[in-house]
Amino acid sequence: MRVRTVFLGAAVVATLLAAIAVAWFSPLLSVRTIAVDGLGAVTREEVLDVLAVSEGTPLLQVDTAAAAQRVATLPRAVSVRVQREYPSSLRVTVTERVAVLYFEATDGTHSVDVEGVDFAVEPPPLLTPRLVTATPGTGDPATVAAVQVLEALPPEVRVQVEAVEARSDTDISLVLVDGRVVVWGSVERSERKAAVILPLLTQPGQQFDVASPDLPTVR
Repeated sequence: MRVRTVFLGAAVVATLLAAIAVAWFSPLLSVRTIAVDGLGAVTREEVLDVLAVSEGTPLLQVDTAAAAQRVATLPRAVSVRVQREYPSSLRVTVTERVAVLYFEATDGTHSVDVEGVDFAVEPPPLLTPRLVTATPGTGDPATVAAVQVLEALPPEVRVQVEAVEARSDTDISLVLVDGRVVVWGSVERSERKAAVILPLLTQPGQQFDVASPDLPTVR
């Protein structure tokens, strides 16, 4: 009985190994189509070029994590997912960076996304606020703080912002399209500041200071 059990177990293991070997090398489970989702400014050709997966590659031999990392090197890609879809497809899902601020430099107009990443040199989308700071771009604390302040604003205020002036990451002001200025200060207590600024802007004045949100002032 024990010998029979051992033989049966060995047969099962051998069958599984054979099935895995067939799946690993079989052209029946190889890449024949690649679907790419989520594209806007990035082209399918750009994705396929860095994906570097050839047609006919067995699906099990595709390292999906490594393939996703290659596609994520595209400047506009904020996140990438690569999935096997049996029997013969790969699906690549790309989430692109979107400009929330822009700044002017000697080489043109730079777009900055919600993470404070400078990802493209091109005209920004309509109504994107301008960033004014000493050293704008990826890794700049003032740039990151400016994005965080913009994201914290109530939608009714955000659509009015023409420029974000960040003298430092603790000295941020918002210039509205009608010329009024909101003194925000640092990103600390932004939730409270966002709650205060909307009713404050209904008051007459030119400068609205919520740097100390418990004692806001209007001038």
